[in-house]
Amino acid sequence: MLNETKELLKNFYGLDNETFELSEEVMKEIKDRFEEIKEVREYNQYKVLKAMQEANLSDNHFNWTTGYGYNDIGREKIEEIYAKVFNAEDAIVRPIIVNGTHALSLCLQGLVRPGDEILSVTGAPYDTLQGTIGIREEKGCLKEFGVTYDQVDFLENGNVDLEGIKAKLKDETKLVMIQRSKGYSWRKSLTIPDIKEIIDTVRSVKPEVIIMVDNCYGEFIETQEPTDVGADIMAGSLIKNPGGGLALTGGYIVGRSDLVELISYRLTSPGIGKECGLTFGTSRTVLQGFFMAPYVVSQAVMGAIYCARMFEKMGYEVLPKYDDPRSDIIQIVRLKNADEVVAFCQGVQAAAPVDSYVKPVPWAMPGYEDEVIMAAGAFIQGSSIELSADAPIRPPYNVYFQGGLTFDHSKMGTLKAIEYMKKSK
Repeated sequence: MLNETKELLKNFYGLDNETFELSEEVMKEIKDRFEEIKEVREYNQYKVLKAMQEANLSDNHFNWTTGYGYNDIGREKIEEIYAKVFNAEDAIVRPIIVNGTHALSLCLQGLVRPGDEILSVTGAPYDTLQGTIGIREEKGCLKEFGVTYDQVDFLENGNVDLEGIKAKLKDETKLVMIQRSKGYSWRKSLTIPDIKEIIDTVRSVKPEVIIMVDNCYGEFIETQEPTDVGADIMAGSLIKNPGGGLALTGGYIVGRSDLVELISYRLTSPGIGKECGLTFGTSRTVLQGFFMAPYVVSQAVMGAIYCARMFEKMGYEVLPKYDDPRSDIIQIVRLKNADEVVAFCQGVQAAAPVDSYVKPVPWAMPGYEDEVIMAAGAFIQGSSIELSADAPIRPPYNVYFQGGLTFDHSKMGTLKAIEYMKKSK
């Protein structure tokens, strides 16, 4: 490290010698892990580049349309490229999908009918999706329309309960749901081999069932995606991994063409589907962000590994451990109390390029049962591929650290979190 960098870290950012020396030690220990990540990044970068070249992408595809958006060649080209990259038959990629929960809700609402059952095989889904299904009853939830729900929890050792899945599949099970990322749960995220094993198990009992994967936070972590190993439909958010930090908003859905068509009727209306819908001039940033995504995701993963190792060496429990296989960008750190959670998040906020002077506090965030604290000084509001940290204020006191457009920023977020925790004692 340059002497000038050391002086900047110590004098401007206020790092003490103990934290600085620990960081230097950790950087040496994680060097080999970074090389592995770079190999995955390179493959995924060429995969995206190949898709854009095969699709004959042109600057003509960046132009605006108006009104109904009929024959929007930019919109159609984005969806063609997404389908190619994710090895799918068709795609919906739109700025009018407001977040990952919205994309997943469209899938569920488009694919199940009264009397059908949704079976989650990875325990309870993420908090916000529970309102859509009716686990937490909200107005207009699927439960009101006669859709039932069941779930298979993880085994005590943290593995997927494959035998439990076989036992729960029944005649009315229409859709099997897999959540790749851990969400607000203390469990491992699923690797592609994990997902393939689940899919193969489900197919062995009920080949015709629809298998849907919540792929939020998981894109470009590995060289394959769930649709490469048999998932029928998959959804996620553009302000997470695939947006590359440039997409202003939006979500995506990829998969079998017949299923995408049914979902498109919930996006707009039956008989219209995906033929309409403006992209509001976002085509260039969506495509440029997708092109940058493999690199940006690799930076976020490197930041998560650094965070994990720093807190491991400070005596905290983390998930995953720094040298564990990774399948999303999220790093959990289990802290000792609510005060440490608040200090951690305030430190991450202080490291932000935007709103670094703001101090986040816990609040009653819509869609969550507990108060939540969120640190996110981002160029795009709510962007989870930019550095952020959040946590529900409940025991055990797990904080969720994710993102970082550059590794250096993720590193600084970790260092400032440690600094603020020390000051709070």
